[in-house]
Amino acid sequence: MLGRFTKQAGQLGRWSRAGVLAQRSYASSPRVSEPCQRYLKVTHPDDLPEFDSPNSVGATLKRFDASTLATYSRPSVLLTRGKGLDLWAASDDAGSPSGRGERHYLDFSSGIAVNSLGHADAQIAEVAADQANRLVHSSNLYHNEWSGELADRMVKLTREHGGLGIERGSSEGDLKVFLANSGTEANEAALKFARKHGMSHSGKPATKSGLVSFNNAFHGRTMGALAMTPNPKYQAPFAPLLGDVKTGHYNSFEGLHDLIDDKTAGVIVEPVQGEGGIFPAKLEWLQALRKRCDEVKALLIFDEIQCGLWRSGSLWCHSNFPTNAHPDLITMAKPLANGFPIGAVLMRKSVADSITVGDHGTTFGGGPLTSRIAHHVLGRLSDPALVKSAKAASDKLKARLTELRDLFPELIRHEEGAYESPRGKGLLIGLSTKDPSHAGKIVKLARERGLIVLSAGSDAVRIVPSLTVSLEQIDTAADILESCFSVLARETRHTA
Repeated sequence: MLGRFTKQAGQLGRWSRAGVLAQRSYASSPRVSEPCQRYLKVTHPDDLPEFDSPNSVGATLKRFDASTLATYSRPSVLLTRGKGLDLWAASDDAGSPSGRGERHYLDFSSGIAVNSLGHADAQIAEVAADQANRLVHSSNLYHNEWSGELADRMVKLTREHGGLGIERGSSEGDLKVFLANSGTEANEAALKFARKHGMSHSGKPATKSGLVSFNNAFHGRTMGALAMTPNPKYQAPFAPLLGDVKTGHYNSFEGLHDLIDDKTAGVIVEPVQGEGGIFPAKLEWLQALRKRCDEVKALLIFDEIQCGLWRSGSLWCHSNFPTNAHPDLITMAKPLANGFPIGAVLMRKSVADSITVGDHGTTFGGGPLTSRIAHHVLGRLSDPALVKSAKAASDKLKARLTELRDLFPELIRHEEGAYESPRGKGLLIGLSTKDPSHAGKIVKLARERGLIVLSAGSDAVRIVPSLTVSLEQIDTAADILESCFSVLARETRHTA
């Protein structure tokens, strides 16, 4: 449906844009003379009214703040339920502070690229309920059927779609899976495996323990993953971090020979940087990394936590790359169980052979409940109909965002190369604003008009809807963004 907003408590009503849409053909992404003006007014204000009732949203959030560690800066939005790309938050109806009405949002963040099948998926709920009545946890001291089934499906899909040096559609290639609980845990495991592999091949512990990451990367917040995330904002409060780490320049060929040397055990890189601002790696650069890692017998790790699992249009972001641009290990997490905590490392058998019983472990990783859900999600994500639909959605989204860029050249960067806008792959898209502070302003303006998007890096608006997004929802989101940039343009002119 087009425009899912309800006419309640002053919220935006359902509307039809048939006349407007009839004037636009997205096959050739034509420019339009005027941006959408339907969403200029704030309909979802962040500021909450003052109510004395203990049941008001403001009072509830104040009570929560009293007992919750403030590691996030969050708007005054209390989410209560979702369905597909729709989210609802508790809302105090005017004059009735205890009424607890609802405010609707269109979610183009998918829980930070997690909910690829949308919120509250009925099939996932059914699978979760059935497994919860069977077996939730059993420990890794014993086998459970679903961790093994999940690993088996992951390996078979990689053979079918390509990855980790395996040609697309090949029946060859021995792969192994380690299941964890999150993306940062998956990266921790991959870094440990790289060091163990390096020590095993050097014959001298600590002589081949070096690790390499790249500027602008984000690999997690645990101490090892944080050491590979070269952002002073994240690292400085917790120094000293893991030692023997080097930082290179993303997409730069200069100095690779010295950066990756005989002491390097592992190199970790995102094929598309997510948190850093949605920057895709150059194919030729990934090939150069692969070549240099082979020369010094270092492992190449692709962090596909945000860009993998069809987010970029294929099973793995690198599935369609030539095999001389493939890694030795892939880390994954976000969409694997559509919101249930899970992480995983998929690796070549040559890496797995370096790991012995007792080298690594996890209490909850690979539990039967989450593994069964992830097994189900993988099957759904690999459906050719969904893959085709997501491709059409990606094309439409890029066309609308290109049109948006052309409407606001004074606000949106469009330099050829790294800062091209829109940029990214599949349904992982970024827009760079010329003034870095404007990215956060657009996120707030959109939220105040019922659309949830994200920021990334220093200056990017990040747009990562569920893979189930409809073309109509893309139109709605793009129209809201056009209105938001219109508001920002006016504010900018007034303050100039």
